[in-house]
Amino acid sequence: MLSTVLSQVGRHADRVLISDRAGEYTGTDLLAAGRDIASRCGAGERGQGERIALLGSPGLAYVAGLLGIWMRGAMAIPLCPEHPAAEIAYVLDDADVSVVLVDPRLAHLLPPTSATVVSLPTCAAEVQTAAQFGQFEPFESDGSVPALMLYTSGTTGRPKGVVHSHTTVSAQVNCLVEAWEWDSSDRIAHFLPLHHVHGLVNQLLCPLWVGARCDMFARFDAPTILDALATTPYTIFMAVPTIYSKAIAAWEAADEQTRSRWSAGCERLRVMISGSAALAVPVLERWRAISGHTLLERYGMTEIGIALTNPLIGERRPGFVGGPLPGMFVRVVDDAKVLEGDGVTGELQVRGANVFTEYWRRPEETAACFTADGWFLTGDQVTVEAGCFRITGRLSTDIIKSGGYKISALEIEGVLLAHPAIADCSVVGVPDDTWGERVAAAVVLRTGESVDLEALRGWARSELAPYKLPTLLEIVEALPRNVMGKVLKPTVRTIFNPAG
Repeated sequence: MLSTVLSQVGRHADRVLISDRAGEYTGTDLLAAGRDIASRCGAGERGQGERIALLGSPGLAYVAGLLGIWMRGAMAIPLCPEHPAAEIAYVLDDADVSVVLVDPRLAHLLPPTSATVVSLPTCAAEVQTAAQFGQFEPFESDGSVPALMLYTSGTTGRPKGVVHSHTTVSAQVNCLVEAWEWDSSDRIAHFLPLHHVHGLVNQLLCPLWVGARCDMFARFDAPTILDALATTPYTIFMAVPTIYSKAIAAWEAADEQTRSRWSAGCERLRVMISGSAALAVPVLERWRAISGHTLLERYGMTEIGIALTNPLIGERRPGFVGGPLPGMFVRVVDDAKVLEGDGVTGELQVRGANVFTEYWRRPEETAACFTADGWFLTGDQVTVEAGCFRITGRLSTDIIKSGGYKISALEIEGVLLAHPAIADCSVVGVPDDTWGERVAAAVVLRTGESVDLEALRGWARSELAPYKLPTLLEIVEALPRNVMGKVLKPTVRTIFNPAG
């Protein structure tokens, strides 16, 4: 029988698996809270086909909600508390959810919805006992049942739901457990968003799977987290490049005694990992000098989880993301021809049990991203050197990777074009050592109109998440276009100074 995260938690009944600002929770505590949540969702439709959204704070509220959804045999749809109401409403509508699980502390973020709204417990005292909710029997489902839908932007502009089954989720966790040698003695500080593979699968589901401890923080604050590393026996640390840049800045601003204490805390870790965006070599080298760690870079995306990783033990080459994880198969293709050997450059294609099942209700887009023989087209260009992969860029110019987020330029353009002063615009990503890429907008103004960056950001804030707002703005007389009228985005990029 397939092991799932739900069944694995049951094997660690007496271990503290999660902590938050309100307390510590064993496997038994988490399962009891999950049963409580599952029972609160009502006696309506259960099993495959039920879709339940989750708007929870890191800690008991979130984990109980996730486990409760899976106990009902339903598909979990994590929501991002940082998104404006318009984006949350889009996901609720697109997924056609029947129930929304909401942390009471976040209830003000939820837009009007016809779905049933259920409050999540924020501490152990708020969890109903079995006598209160009755003998709820978890739904038994096989591995093919949809477990998780994460929303990602694509070249179509609007976010689309990436559906993972219990089989694909379990495969993603298993390969990371094997490659990074997770076990029950590990302990991790968690502060990343929970609507992403990085924060959800890599940082939360992996420790739940092996019985390790995950201490969940509300957000990343450099001094707080560095103090925690210095005072708590953590063994593994994961972050995006932006966070390492912020940690470097905090370390450099600290006094000598604090620097020494923070560095010593980092040195005790067994591994430090970076992902979700390209890691600039200067950041890697500076962090190595501070922490004693050469960051382990890896590569993944919402549709496949993690596919490539540098080795846990052995050489880690700056700028490279290593080779395939256990159970993952990769190839490099150019002009429909499979390329082999060192020095080749082409599109990375992936196969394996990790790969998603479908884009939600988008069969044509699902089919278009697979070859006839089942290879997933990542859309990323790679170069192979000495058996290691280096990501050299997106084949699509309409995807921007900034601060660990994958952002659709087309979605941002659609919002900006609604501004009364803007006649035309093009949004691109420009390289940045801290963020990976910055969101840059080149705009053509209507006659007699004007706009500046801060005013434009303020206007767009109600429609776009903070990380999607432009950080660079240039006013141009016209956008460069080809004879077919398509904007030449490589030329647009030359308008901006990457140093900002």
